[in-house]
Amino acid sequence: MKSFTVKTDCSLKDFTDTVYPQGAFCLAALLRCKDIKVNGARVNGNAFLKAGDEVAYYTTQKQESLKSHYTVYQDENVFVADKLSGVTAEGLLSELCGSGEFYAVHRLDRNTQGLIIFAKNKAAEEELLSAFKERRVHKKYIALCKNRFKQKSALLTAYLVKNENAAEVKIFKNEAAGGVKIITEYEVKENRGDIALIEIILHTGKTHQIRAHTAFIGCPVLGDEKYGDGALNKKYNAARQRLVAKELTFDLNGKLKYLNEKTLVSSFEL
Repeated sequence: MKSFTVKTDCSLKDFTDTVYPQGAFCLAALLRCKDIKVNGARVNGNAFLKAGDEVAYYTTQKQESLKSHYTVYQDENVFVADKLSGVTAEGLLSELCGSGEFYAVHRLDRNTQGLIIFAKNKAAEEELLSAFKERRVHKKYIALCKNRFKQKSALLTAYLVKNENAAEVKIFKNEAAGGVKIITEYEVKENRGDIALIEIILHTGKTHQIRAHTAFIGCPVLGDEKYGDGALNKKYNAARQRLVAKELTFDLNGKLKYLNEKTLVSSFEL
């Protein structure tokens, strides 16, 4: 059994996603069996929670042992995880904080697999936050996309407008009100009929940039239920985007400069 205190008003599903990856993996089963209690009362639906509520998950040993990540690298300053699809960055942070001090410095979408780095002290957090802001952490992704690429490789430029209420973004060819410039570089690595394996380098890092930008050019990420191709997703039975944060390299200063010699690689393949 795992129990947590609610910090802010939210739904049970959103709360579970944020604090308990193993509970999120099997939330439907837990609710079906009434194995979640809110303030001591069993619930069987997505209850609304208020700050101060106590939520207890009566997970089995098998459910509790479900992995949220693999460890790629760690030392006294940083922790690099290979995050599984279906795990939120916030949930992973909550899990890690159960065993020590960890600080988030960037995030991955829930259904994107791969590398995510956390700081283990305030000095490391400050340097990493600065490095991400200044584009001194270099991220390489791989994805399976609809194979309508007109070029084998390209450096794409567009403008992204974020809709907070809809939790989505829109891409425009030219400048748009509220838009920010995005730059996405891709290379087709392997043709697989109507899908292609591509490698992506982000020159800017905005919400849903890869997913929305590839969809904008007619080559959405396979399995993407927000920006993707429904028929293609159905054909391949893909309910989660086939997108991996594959590689991290660094151009850091100060106490983290030693990381510049390292190239960290995710174990996930597509």
